[in-house]
Amino acid sequence: MVKTYCCTGNRDPKHVSTSYVERQNLTMRMSMRRFTRLTNAFSKKLENHAHMVALYALWYNFIRIHKTLRVTPAMAAGIEKRLWSMEDVVALVDARAEKVGGSTLVG
Repeated sequence: MVKTYCCTGNRDPKHVSTSYVERQNLTMRMSMRRFTRLTNAFSKKLENHAHMVALYALWYNFIRIHKTLRVTPAMAAGIEKRLWSMEDVVALVDARAEKVGGSTLVG
């Protein structure tokens, strides 16, 4: 049995397209060499791979300024008012590590 998940909110039908998903997949694959096994950086553990995808999503949405938007996607969506730095991400990781007991999140 295949489960389907529904998105919530009011979607504009003219912005619903598989082209957007395929473009995001290509961008992610080209940005993170972990998605190709032909490099030394491929993920051997699923947990490490999930952590890297989470870090990529943070970078892509909160740190990277997109040329077409001229701001980050989080700023364009009104989620954040300022540009994040990698130091902000490190602070989040450190805060999370302290919360779960001081162990490293990526091992």
